[in-house]
Amino acid sequence: MLGLGINREEVYIANVVKCRPPQNRNPEADEANACIDYLKSQIELVKPKIIVLLGSIALKNILGEEHGITKDRGNWFEDNGILYMPTWHPAALLRDEVKKIDFWNDLKEAKSKLDKIVNGDEK
Repeated sequence: MLGLGINREEVYIANVVKCRPPQNRNPEADEANACIDYLKSQIELVKPKIIVLLGSIALKNILGEEHGITKDRGNWFEDNGILYMPTWHPAALLRDEVKKIDFWNDLKEAKSKLDKIVNGDEK
């Protein structure tokens, strides 16, 4: 994060599910549904301008099942005044190092957009 000029204290990290599923598998729909109201409350309290969605689980649970990480990665979406940038989950970067370039570019785009918002140049 420091390479982007972002301090850890400036970032709020949250997960769709609040406990790790067995064998660290992807959460099932009922597990995500059990936690989604808590996540929505966190978002309401933090009032972020931008949310970076890491991976398909975050993308589908926040923006809807019709979304796909391969198709939507790197594109901006807006919902209720919040801008969303879907990108690869860090675990995907370990499996396929080529994705690191996309991931880095997505984070740089999110930082650039946030800087514009904070400086009053955008929204």
